[in-house]
Amino acid sequence: MTTIGIVRHGITDWNLKGIEQGRIDVPLNDEGKLQAIALAERLTAEEPWDLLISSELARAKETAEIISERLEMPISFLDARLIEMDSGEIEGTTEAERLEKWGVDWQRLDLAMESQDIAAQRGLEFFEEISKKFEGKRVLIISHASLIGATLKKILPEQICKVNLRNTSITILHRLDRNWECSLYNCIKHLNVIDISKKNNGFSMKE
Repeated sequence: MTTIGIVRHGITDWNLKGIEQGRIDVPLNDEGKLQAIALAERLTAEEPWDLLISSELARAKETAEIISERLEMPISFLDARLIEMDSGEIEGTTEAERLEKWGVDWQRLDLAMESQDIAAQRGLEFFEEISKKFEGKRVLIISHASLIGATLKKILPEQICKVNLRNTSITILHRLDRNWECSLYNCIKHLNVIDISKKNNGFSMKE
């Protein structure tokens, strides 16, 4: 059995502002870094992982680097198939800006966006390849919400129909023979250790 842990990157300023990131390189903000640290601490206390693979976009790579340092496990490699869905012309815009520029039916326009089907297919091909190449291993993947969501819906259509993945959430899949099983979905229990400190106007870890 191959186990694949799928993690969405930590939060960014663009996430907070509702700006479509797509394939634009946006770094983690301070909260996102703390989220990654909290996840790394959780992973350290749980069953160890054999490999760490990440999207090459900065927000995912930074998340992977923080986890790598805490787990004392190198990033095995970056894979272009894990990058976020291409959002075409809407990248760098908010919903309000899209409505102003293209109107209420902007989602029906051809704005050079990657389709969910195409994204799901490259995600599926990646997971299938990894499950065979590293059979019997525990593989941790750092990627992006839309790509992960589209892939999960394709892999487990009867179980997952609507996806709203939280930042640094972890989902765990198991590949046994030709079947996929999900034992953990969109779990963020590690974020309970993060305290928003209003006095310091920032973020800190609870003691």
